[in-house]
Amino acid sequence: QVHLVESGGGLVQSGGSLRLSCIASGRVGSINALEWYFQAPGQERRLVAKITRGGITDYADSVKGRFTVSRDNAENTFYLQMNNLKPEDTAVYYCAADLTYYNPDGTVTAERTWGRGTQVTVSS
Repeated sequence: QVHLVESGGGLVQSGGSLRLSCIASGRVGSINALEWYFQAPGQERRLVAKITRGGITDYADSVKGRFTVSRDNAENTFYLQMNNLKPEDTAVYYCAADLTYYNPDGTVTAERTWGRGTQVTVSS
């Protein structure tokens, strides 16, 4: 089984920056698309950014020009650089990946895996 672990969240003032990381650990086979979501209190989880295995990116309109998603395939690590943060960016941020992993018997399982989230709080 593979786990995704987010880190890098915290408290920052409006206009500040944070860099979130998402690390995949375990018997990782391949990681295809990876997505970052955020969920503000009382709201549904929403897609913020995604990056394909080939590096093609896409962003929610609200973060275009401020957030940048990237990946290090060799390290199974993904990043979300967040600049010019606003109070409305306050949320728990989750990474999710469509990936495959190796089972002990050598078979391969494909599944969608979620991290547990990291809190980002932007003060005004």
